[in-house]
This record gives sequence, structure tokens and C-alpha cells, in this order.
Amino acid sequence: MTAIFANHALVATGWAQNVRITLDQGCITGVTPNSKAAPGDTRVDCLLPALANLHSHSFQRAMAGMTEYRMAGRDSFWTWRDLMYRFTTHLSPDQIEAIAALVFLEMQEAGYASVGEFHYLHHQPDGTRYESLSELSERIMAAANTTGIGLTHLPVLYSYAGVGKQPLEAGQSRFGNDVAQFCQLVDQAKSNITALPADCRVGIAPHSLRATAPDDLAQVLAVHGQGPVHIHIAEQPKEVAEVQAGMGARPVEWLLHNAPVDQNWCLIHATHMTEAETRDMARSGAVAGLCPITEANLGDGPFNGPSYLQAGGAFGVGSDSNVLISLTEELRTLEYSQRLRDLSRNVMVLKEGSVGQALYTGAARGGAQALGRAAGEITIGQLADLVAVDSQHPSLCALKPDQLLDGLVFAAKDHVVTDLWSAGRHAVEAGRHKARDQIIAKYRQAMEQLLAAL
Repeated sequence: MTAIFANHALVATGWAQNVRITLDQGCITGVTPNSKAAPGDTRVDCLLPALANLHSHSFQRAMAGMTEYRMAGRDSFWTWRDLMYRFTTHLSPDQIEAIAALVFLEMQEAGYASVGEFHYLHHQPDGTRYESLSELSERIMAAANTTGIGLTHLPVLYSYAGVGKQPLEAGQSRFGNDVAQFCQLVDQAKSNITALPADCRVGIAPHSLRATAPDDLAQVLAVHGQGPVHIHIAEQPKEVAEVQAGMGARPVEWLLHNAPVDQNWCLIHATHMTEAETRDMARSGAVAGLCPITEANLGDGPFNGPSYLQAGGAFGVGSDSNVLISLTEELRTLEYSQRLRDLSRNVMVLKEGSVGQALYTGAARGGAQALGRAAGEITIGQLADLVAVDSQHPSLCALKPDQLLDGLVFAAKDHVVTDLWSAGRHAVEAGRHKARDQIIAKYRQAMEQLLAAL
């Protein structure tokens, strides 16, 4: 058993002072405010429940900065996607593992204790299977094992290039599986995940309504739909139009009427919804997987936040393309996107109250739900997904405890993070990941090889 002593902590009942928290086998076993530190306790300043990063394509981190050059004509999500497809043809298994390890390290140093890896690189560049069907899933798991991050691995079903079972394009060769092969892949991933800590798990990710089909989706859900189910939905107007033309309904509308969407589901982006879809999605119990930095970078548009909150919807945040991994910036961009659209301030909160605390605690609960983790609050029985921040940092030192989350979200950067635990694994100390040097060395070596091939 280990223990953490915090000068102040945000526990399930609110802010508390001089809190001693005991941990055993990755879980919180005791929360005692107004206590005293014991010899051997890890002492921190301000302790918070750590967030889950609910949506990541880790390999895209290595192309950050490569797509910000304007070409002739109008750039869009779709022109970015073409560049991303070309990039994937050069990635080896060793490089994919090295990139993922760096990404997971950066997430933990930013304050994320866990990640939902939406993993759709499955095969060799020409579509040929590796000797082990789950070779690249195993590389993601190896990266999670190296960093200690809590992993919800989400193998992606990607069978078609568009609605109506259009055949895959050349750039999608590494992604493709039919239902039978996909189920085999998921079975292998579930077997492999047992080598990781017990908080790690496998879900599934039908990529989108464009990349699967109603009969395929029903088959996969019948076999593997009991755990987390993540899906891209309504990210772009072109996608909405294609699904409506080919399937007779808008994407969110179709999904809610034709799939068993409930608390196990995470609908990624859901950017383009009607008011009715927004309310119905909120009432389904699913989590909205919001990726504000990527959605801004790709020109997706803002989420319909106020209506969704009013209907009681759950949400979490993810770093998606990983063009910038920053927990504080993700939450900040979520709120600012709403302000820019509505010409208003302090939008993502119900009634009166702290916007920073509403954003942070809402994302903590929703992210944990989306990843199937018993986390999101500092309370007995939950996983010890915890993050410590320095409230004496110049960006926070003038604030009262009940203003700290406003300061964290709107005024601070991630370097205020001092410590992070993923299910009790103390991965970050004094702002640095314990394996930082070796992970960065391997990443640089992998990038030298990659750049030589580009």
C-alpha cells in the first residue's frame, strides 16, 4: 500500500484540505481530509482526478506540422486525409511503436492518465497481413506497457471507402478487414491485453457509417458489442450528405434509430447535428467524444455544446490527430469554440458556476465512462488515475482553491503538472515521465529513418 498527501484535493464531495489518499493494487482505498502526512507518503500540492484522453490516432503525431502548407485550391479535411493516407505507407511496426510511446508519454506529462487508441493501421502498406494479424495492435500495447498509461485499445473496423460498400481505395489498404477477420483481430487483441495491467482493456471501433455497413455493424456488435464502442460520426458536412443520400437519414439520426447506442458508446465529433439529434444523443447515455484542437485544425466546426448540456449529455475530450497534445488547451478550445460561435462568454456550464470546473469534472467523468474505466473522481474504489498540479505556479498562485480549475483551464499550460498516476502507477514525477529519455531517443531514431524514406 502506498499513500499520497495533498495540501488540497478535489475529492468527490468538493475541495478538501490536507488530504491523505491511500492506494492499493491500482485503486483508491482511503480518502482522509484534515489529516497529516506519514513517513514515506508522496507529497504534492494540489491533487485532481486525472482525465482520460478518449480519442487518439497515435501515428498521426509524427506528421504534425507536415500538412500546414496551403496548396492550390481550397484545403479541407479531405485534402488533409489524402496527405495522411500517403504518410501511412511509410510507417514500419518499429516506428509505429516508437511514435505511440512518445505520444503516450506526452499525454501523461500533460495530465492524461489513460487513452482510447482508435487504431486502424492493421496491415502492411500494400494490405498484406503481417504474420500475426494483431502485429500493430501489439505494438500499441508495447508502447502502453513502456509508459504505464491506462490503455483502452480500440481496433477499428474499416471495410469500405464509402456508403454502399464502395471498395477501399489504395490509400486505405492498411486499414481493411471484413467482419470475420476483424473479429479474429479483436479476439487476438483481447488475448494480448492480458499481459498488460488489469485496468487495460479492449473495445471496438466501427470507423464510421461510411467505412462499414448496416449488416456488418450488426454482426460485429452481436459478437463484440459488450464493452466500449467508439465511432466517428457527423464530422463533416460531406459525410452527413453522403450518409443521408445513401442510408436515408443523417448519421446521428440513423445510428440512434438502428444501433443499440447506450452508455457503452462514444460518438466521436458529432459536429454537425440538428437540435433534435443533439437532444436524442444526449438522452441515449452515450458520451460525446470531442477533439477541439483537431476539429479546429481540420476545419470541422464546433460542437453543439449548450443544447447538449441542457439535455444532460456526457462528454469527454481527446487529442485525435495529436497535432498538439495539451489537456489544458483541449478544454480551453472547447469553450472558446462555443464563445466564438455564439458571441458569448462562459458557455459550457449549466446555470451559474465555474466554467473551468464544469469542463474539467465533466470531461473527467465522461472520459472515464467512454473508456470503461472506474475513474473520474477521487473516491474509494475508483482507479487511482490522479494528477498533481502546482498551485503556486505564477499562472495559478493568485487564485483561491475554488478558482484553481478556472486558472488551469484558461490561464495555465500543461507544465503546471508535477505528478501523474495511471491506476496507481507513478509515471510522472517533477513534471517528467520516468522513461522520458529512452522513449525520446527511440522516437528520434525512428524519425530519422522515416524522414529518409519520405
